[in-house]
Amino acid sequence: MTYNSKDLKEMANAVRAWALHAVRVARSGHVGIVLGAADVVTAVFANFLRRGRDRFVMSVGHGSALLYSVLKLSGYNIGDLNAYRKIDGLPGHPEYGIDGVDATTGPLGQGVGNAVGMAMAEKINKTDSRVYCLCSDGDLMEGVAQESIAFAGRYKLNNLILLWDDNGVSIDGAALTDVDVPGRMVAAGWRVITVNGDDFVQINRALNRAQKSDSPVFIQCKTEIGRGSSRAGSHKAHGFSLSDAELMELIQRYLSPTGDMLWEKLALGHVEPVVRKFDVVIPNIVMPEVGKSMSTRELSGLCLEELFKAGVRVIGGSADLGGSTNVKSGATHDITSDDFAGNYINYGVREHAMGAIMNGMALSGLRVFGSTFLVFSDYLRPSIRLAALSGLPVVYVLTHDSVAVGEDGPTHQPIEQLPSLRLVPNLNVFRPCNGVEVMYAWRRALTEKARPTCIVLSRQLIGLVATPLGADLSRGAYVVRSASKSRVSVTLLATGSEVPLAVAVAEKLGDAVQVVSVLSVADFRMQDLQYKQQMLRGFVVAIEAAASAPWFEFADAVVGIDRFGVSGSGDAVYARMGFDVDAIVADIKSKIK
Repeated sequence: MTYNSKDLKEMANAVRAWALHAVRVARSGHVGIVLGAADVVTAVFANFLRRGRDRFVMSVGHGSALLYSVLKLSGYNIGDLNAYRKIDGLPGHPEYGIDGVDATTGPLGQGVGNAVGMAMAEKINKTDSRVYCLCSDGDLMEGVAQESIAFAGRYKLNNLILLWDDNGVSIDGAALTDVDVPGRMVAAGWRVITVNGDDFVQINRALNRAQKSDSPVFIQCKTEIGRGSSRAGSHKAHGFSLSDAELMELIQRYLSPTGDMLWEKLALGHVEPVVRKFDVVIPNIVMPEVGKSMSTRELSGLCLEELFKAGVRVIGGSADLGGSTNVKSGATHDITSDDFAGNYINYGVREHAMGAIMNGMALSGLRVFGSTFLVFSDYLRPSIRLAALSGLPVVYVLTHDSVAVGEDGPTHQPIEQLPSLRLVPNLNVFRPCNGVEVMYAWRRALTEKARPTCIVLSRQLIGLVATPLGADLSRGAYVVRSASKSRVSVTLLATGSEVPLAVAVAEKLGDAVQVVSVLSVADFRMQDLQYKQQMLRGFVVAIEAAASAPWFEFADAVVGIDRFGVSGSGDAVYARMGFDVDAIVADIKSKIK
């Protein structure tokens, strides 16, 4: 059924009334978007969003009261609006997992990237689903949104409709968007339509035209923030700025029994959404024979190639570094704007958009990974954090993992990135040292259901220390080189590239030294006290080419790096920063006298 302008006005009024009620009860929230953009959201949900098939992303996440109101009226099981912004109630910004909330949003611009990823996923899955996304001036000022918009234009995602709540206002005053936003969108390959955001005839017409577009569609909806209130048109309307008396007056003005009844009728036709699963079968793969020395990025590339050849369904990609990160091979086939049947996406130099787009694809049930250098993980860090918060099993392949990158210098030599990633809750961080650990990391990453994973890999060749038979990698740490004496005087903890270095140090220190490979700090932290004590015997020294402070959780001393690197050959820089066998041996001996 298509609702006419008269019906839509009543329905939009009901949306406003219930959203304002939620804000009033919470004594917190954002009223400006509720009053200004309710007509646009109502038209989408009432006349265009096909339940169970299409998606809606509220990129302007501070408009959560507006979203919750329309979801509640539409028949979604979101709980009590009276619990808005309260503990165990509806959160202040939309979070994935609430019925009808298709993405966790709030950090502006992220939802735009999520919507692009969802549209990409539907193209890959060959469905006729459409993705609608409401964005604000603030969203369009964020770089991640512009990166994502350019990507969507390149891939001609004509199943994507971006609605701009164009009120010309942001928190500090006039919105500092581009001088010509529609011009930028046209240049990015989008079709642009402009409407009055309170004119249902224009909104419906624009949305109908959008269904037939051969490119993504950008609908500029001219609105007034805080429309109908004493703060209308002012940046002061953005947040919780109206008196209780005025809020009550507005609620009474917009209460609409007719609107409630129309929504109830629409809710009766509610269709349960398609369950999006992350099911993937990982066959038993035997890694090919390799030499005594190899970079872990190469080992990862071999592993990935075998997974692709075995038919594992995963969509990969890179921010213009596929050759350097070893994720692109003869087993990958590019996805293009004319053919979405491949398994590899060229994101261009758009790390942040890659992260947000992958989140959107994961929200659509696809297994995805993206790659860049570890030092550039900072560019996609907000998207990694949201993947962890949302429980999305996205995989990040992060190579060039230390100062051993060498000649490119300190701009490309990560120091703080590895320990800082370990601080993110619900994020796997693996730094493997050999093929067995690489394969384990990939197997874990591709079978996770509610946790993203970083696989951190070396550029430089390293000696491949063998994992002993029977070692339990799931514990996060295991003895890779045993002491030959029953009493262990020194334990060397190491990760990735530093494991063979630690073994060389142990050989010089003597028979009472064991080396422990710490594949995952988080997994090791979860082990029982008895297991930890087995791994942490004697004087414990952690060796890792990254910031040292976090290792004092386990270690008595740390060989780490707490300053930026220098330019030079990888081996020379590595040694200059203290990663030299003889220097480490001498340092440890001085500490255990």
